[in-house]
Amino acid sequence: MQHMQKIQPMLKVIQEKYANDREKMNQETMRLYKEYKVNPAAGCLPLVVQLPILILLFNVLRTYDFADTAFFGVLLGSSTTAGLAKAFGIAAAANGEYSIMAVLSAVVTNPAGLAHVNFYLGNLILLISISVLTWAQQKLSGGNNPQMAMMNTIMPFFMAFICLSMPGGVMLYWGLSSLIGVAQQYFVMKKTTQELAVKPTLHKNKPVNPADDDDEDDED
Repeated sequence: MQHMQKIQPMLKVIQEKYANDREKMNQETMRLYKEYKVNPAAGCLPLVVQLPILILLFNVLRTYDFADTAFFGVLLGSSTTAGLAKAFGIAAAANGEYSIMAVLSAVVTNPAGLAHVNFYLGNLILLISISVLTWAQQKLSGGNNPQMAMMNTIMPFFMAFICLSMPGGVMLYWGLSSLIGVAQQYFVMKKTTQELAVKPTLHKNKPVNPADDDDEDDED
């Protein structure tokens, strides 16, 4: 993953240079991956590793009574959906769950009701923060790539929708992981960009045969 972050500035250069030539862009991208021994699929590994932890944490918070346990204003065992439902006076279903669609409908039709969230405000702020961090991660990864523009727009809203039903404890873990990931990616890319600025010829193609240089000298 660190190698993938390191080559992000070079990927941005390729995307901008060959914006109108998709085939050339793909060729140069694959050449860069090969040069730095990067496997694009490896970027999914951190998510796969964290998934069992998230599932375990989700089950623990749902099984035991953490509904009123707060950590820095975040209710660990309660979801944002539950908080909004109570603020808007929406009753729970027979299984004790709250309808996400009913809550979203209430927020859209009567946004003034958000003033009554109060005790669940920490969960709501955390949900918004995760959406912003998701946008930042997508922006750092995709840069100005037109192919990523739609993903940059959709993913923050998708994550917000997913987080609506997450207990606060799961959101807190996810938010901290995202924050660390964004910070790490930012500093790695900044360092790499500075290195490229100091050594502008570092990644230029070298002649395949050293004799080519001799031929050029003879011509002079």
